[in-house]
Amino acid sequence: MTDGYQALRESAAWFDLSARGRIRATGEDRKRLLHALTTNHVQDLQPGQGLYAFFLTAQGRVLADAFISCADDHLLISTEPETRRKVYEHIDRFIIADDVTLEDATEASYELALEGPKAAELLTSLGAPVPEADYGWTAWNDGMVLRASSTGQPGFRLIAPLEQRPAIEARLAGVAPQASLEDLLAVRLEHGRPRYGDDISERYIAHESGQLHALHFQKGCYLGQEIVERVRSRGLVNRQLTPLSIAGTAIPASGDKILDGEKEVGEVTSATWSPAGGTVRALAYLRLEARKSAGLRTAGGDAVQVVHD
Repeated sequence: MTDGYQALRESAAWFDLSARGRIRATGEDRKRLLHALTTNHVQDLQPGQGLYAFFLTAQGRVLADAFISCADDHLLISTEPETRRKVYEHIDRFIIADDVTLEDATEASYELALEGPKAAELLTSLGAPVPEADYGWTAWNDGMVLRASSTGQPGFRLIAPLEQRPAIEARLAGVAPQASLEDLLAVRLEHGRPRYGDDISERYIAHESGQLHALHFQKGCYLGQEIVERVRSRGLVNRQLTPLSIAGTAIPASGDKILDGEKEVGEVTSATWSPAGGTVRALAYLRLEARKSAGLRTAGGDAVQVVHD
């Protein structure tokens, strides 16, 4: 059990998310355009507010996910490293007669995270503000503090111009250990928290991800909305991303199958060892009828249990 892992679970740890894409959208039509291209209600955002949303294809597949933060003169879109270019090009493709300008601010900025049960307390000790609302943000120095989590623990993002990074990183290191990628993976799977690129992709529709907080069902028309509404009204989902606990120590690879008897009923997306739980934790797309089965196993024969909230 590493210091970073233990701190994420019991106090707080920091880690670097600067590889994420950060795209600024300016212009009078920025809210209207992003509202029409995402699954959540961008149009009503006020400065200091934010939300979590999906970008969908016309066929309702999840193109990317993002945190969208509203400032007085721009929207900031923070997305995974794998989807930085894709999101930029996707939005740009739909700018026709709109007053919208995009700027890729990734290289000129940093994004550091502090997460864990005591993250808010440690932020306060640094003199930083603590946004109260999920996905809300507050200005700090020349940057911002955003309330958002990667692991499922209470979490915050510190986003600011790149030149400020050494000083802020040193201050974070003075109050909390740094968590590794392995630490993050273990804690997020213990909380059943998916990551786009690992657990969510264009293979899947929004409902299959289980992240319904990314969807606003009364906002009206947007790209992919017809599929979202059809699935909601008819209940057409056959599989859903599901947290699992797996007996033994063998860690299944992404793409490994989950079986019910001899029948394939699921596919693993992420898995790792949970030191605190003494078991393997995983996320997998599992057929809905299999979620109550007592006979689930991996292809290697290890018993599998669905982890219920």
